[in-house]
Amino acid sequence: MNKIVVWSLIASLAGFLFGFDTVVISGADKKLQELWNSSDAFHGTVVMGMALWGTVFGAIFGGIPANKIGRKNTLIWIGVLFFFSAIGSALANDPIVFAIFRFVGGLGVGASTIAAPAYISEIAPAKDRGKLVAFYQFNIVLGILIAFLSNYLLRNTGENSWRWMMGVQAIPSLIYTLFIFTIPKSPRWLMSKSRFAEAKKVLDSMGQLADFEAIKREIEQDNTSAVTNDTIFSKKYRSPLLLAFLIAFFNQLSGINAFLYYSPRIFQEAGLGESTALLSSIGIGAVNLVFTLIGVFLIDRLGRKILMYIGSIGYIISLSLVAIAFFFHWQGLAVPLFLFLFIASHAIGQGAVIWVFISEIFPNHLRASGQAFGSTTHWILAAIIPSMIPFLFATIGPGVVFLVFAIMMVFQLLFVFVLMPETKGISLEELSEQLTKR
Repeated sequence: MNKIVVWSLIASLAGFLFGFDTVVISGADKKLQELWNSSDAFHGTVVMGMALWGTVFGAIFGGIPANKIGRKNTLIWIGVLFFFSAIGSALANDPIVFAIFRFVGGLGVGASTIAAPAYISEIAPAKDRGKLVAFYQFNIVLGILIAFLSNYLLRNTGENSWRWMMGVQAIPSLIYTLFIFTIPKSPRWLMSKSRFAEAKKVLDSMGQLADFEAIKREIEQDNTSAVTNDTIFSKKYRSPLLLAFLIAFFNQLSGINAFLYYSPRIFQEAGLGESTALLSSIGIGAVNLVFTLIGVFLIDRLGRKILMYIGSIGYIISLSLVAIAFFFHWQGLAVPLFLFLFIASHAIGQGAVIWVFISEIFPNHLRASGQAFGSTTHWILAAIIPSMIPFLFATIGPGVVFLVFAIMMVFQLLFVFVLMPETKGISLEELSEQLTKR
């Protein structure tokens, strides 16, 4: 197998831990609320929501180590954070200690959304960049599926089954960390630090030594044009900044993280029993995986924009149907089927595109900072929205919540049509030049 593919797969395993960590809490959701007798507000914001606030901090500050110590070393530390989060969460005896260790795992999730896509985009040839970066998203949904399956299999391990659900993540965390030691440093990051001899060796091992002088010249030119106070908020970077903000904004206003965090609860609201709800969640994970594979296959063929069109239309239809099902109290399989359509729309559209797109649109010297901005936008909303779900379901009801998500996806469709550029098959340096002039 091609070395670049292998290294991309290893780096993308950070996405597996991201997906597993995000969803594993769903199996423990109601058990923890009953165990600690928490109010809806405390349970949503502290017990369930603290990991997401950790993710916000990881996204805000994750660009700093990615720039300073490099993409590879940051990925190593991410594995360490996930490992200790899993062990600490499993052993916690009160909600505050539990929330602290979940916050630590959240730091790993936030930082991974910067370091992993940046690393893969910087080693990938332009023609395959979308597919290789999308491995990260594939691993996210694989982690989600395995977490749902793990929760289902561990549901009958006793009154402390939630401890096993939370602690099992230590195993893939350790395996991932050991694998990361085997990949090289990003050649583009090495060049940005003027470590050209090391970068040359990496490019040689990748079979891209012929590109060395061209990449070196473009990066030196990029660095020369970057004045000391040059930031992603400089006027000339307004276009990529707006694009990163909007794609992240609409990603969360689809309700995807709220759904993943509370899928068993949502299925129970729709009239399914606890075991059936957990089993339906496995179905969600399987649909997510299959359609993510389709998205990975198509992203360098059809392009990012076409996939966003497909996903947006699917969102609007599926979310509207879910809202109608709750308004008219449809029971049985209606809600799960509509939510399967929702997750398929997300997987082939936003899910496949977001981390690829954000990793492409910023110049080399600001890539980590730009991804940190996009990830921060994503995770602030991902922290706020799921935290509100128990309260919103109890007050205005799930029908209204899903209707609002459907309306927001109409605005996403307009964003794709009016503002979103196509980025497939264009080198990172050429994309930077085009969007700076836009």
